[in-house]
Amino acid sequence: MSTLHLFAQTLDLLAQQPADVLDGLDPAPSAPPGPLKRGAETLLSWIKWGGLFGAVLAGVAAGIMMAIGRRNRNNMAIEGAISIPWIIGGIALILGSASLVSFFVSSQ
Repeated sequence: MSTLHLFAQTLDLLAQQPADVLDGLDPAPSAPPGPLKRGAETLLSWIKWGGLFGAVLAGVAAGIMMAIGRRNRNNMAIEGAISIPWIIGGIALILGSASLVSFFVSSQ
């Protein structure tokens, strides 16, 4: 029996399943009760804070590169200026990551 034939039979079997049986296979996400939920929220908040702290450091470093590279070091100033959109994109991703995940995972 070829793999393609087996795949086609599996698809036929899945298509015959009633919809109410398949509904229970994909429950909505929910946080676990108790201290595990608080621990996960604390960990996520620390990671988010660390990302924003890193973004501030990157912005300061870009400013220093631009200031030092102003005279006779054009490449350093250019590299500092080029890093600014990446910093802004990183900040947007850090702050919007929860919204992005909920947008793609939402069941509605």
